[in-house]
This record gives sequence, C-alpha cells and structure tokens, in this order.
Amino acid sequence: MLIHTTARHCELDPDVRSFTQLRLSKFAKFARDLSEAHVTVTAEGYRHVAEITIALRGKEIMSRESSTEPRAAIDLAADRIEHQLRRLKEQRIERWHGRGANGAAPNGEPGATPTDAGAGGAGGEEDAFDFGEE
Repeated sequence: MLIHTTARHCELDPDVRSFTQLRLSKFAKFARDLSEAHVTVTAEGYRHVAEITIALRGKEIMSRESSTEPRAAIDLAADRIEHQLRRLKEQRIERWHGRGANGAAPNGEPGATPTDAGAGGAGGEEDAFDFGEE
C-alpha cells in the first residue's frame, strides 16, 4: 500500500511520519484491495487536524479528526478508519456467505435469528410476560 503524507502549515517529525506508516500498514489485514492512502495534517491555530483518505477498489473511505498534537489526531482518525474497515469486512463476509442485509438465506427463506431460538411458541399472548396479575 502506498501512503502519501502531507503537512500543511506545520512540519511533521520523522517519528510522526513513521508512526503514520506503521499505523496505516496494519489496515491491510481488513481489506486486501487497499491501493493507497493519503494523510493530511493541517495546523489550525492551537490544534492539528488529521484527514485520512483510503482508496479501495470501487470505494473511498475518509476520516477527519482533530487534537492538540498531530500524532494524537492521526491516531484518532486511524481509529475511525479502522472501525469503518472492520464494518466493511463484516459486510463483505456476510455477502460472501450468502446472507443479505435482512438476514435472508440464499434460497429466499428467512434465516434463524437469535430471538427465534428461544421463543418456543407461536408468539401469541401465552408468551407474554406475567407481571404478577392472576
């Protein structure tokens, strides 16, 4: 994965750049189609804004976070990107295994949900909670 780092209105230390390289290289375990990443750190007064854009095949994921330190801003933005990549990976796995967004199986029958497993009945009034009234 190719990682571009840009600093606007500030200088990034080599250790912050290496931290960025190390942090973003871990994203490869969530998606194999990562082609490149752009990291832009902008100094705005007393705060630093980190914007990370990751290019996937057919998608682009972006996160923007701010903090008083550039390293902390990059870490916060990378956490959000990681969350988005985890969600994308779960969606891809569900699609690969034949489950749709509504939980339907490939043959059109509804899949078993965790609430169906313990119902034990038709779901009528006899399954209602008893609040002590007899």
